[in-house]
Amino acid sequence: MTISITEDIRSITDLKRNTNAVLTQIHKTKRPVVLTVNGKAEAVLVDAKEYEKMTNAFQLLKLLAPAEEDIAEGRCTEAKEFFEEFKRAKEI
Repeated sequence: MTISITEDIRSITDLKRNTNAVLTQIHKTKRPVVLTVNGKAEAVLVDAKEYEKMTNAFQLLKLLAPAEEDIAEGRCTEAKEFFEEFKRAKEI
């Protein structure tokens, strides 16, 4: 999701004056809009569906983090070896 600096950075005043246009832009482009106060970034507006996608992706990353740590620490087994051991343990 790339931000267009000419289209996606807006002042709070612009948002107040052109709320519908800003919301239409967000829905149409699927890009966030950075809101500024006195020229400094203050907040970001994101399409609700895009926000849900980002939240879901973040939750998935949180679930994967412990697995990545296990791999980095060498606490893993090759799938073939795991299934052979599993079959022996379950007498399959």
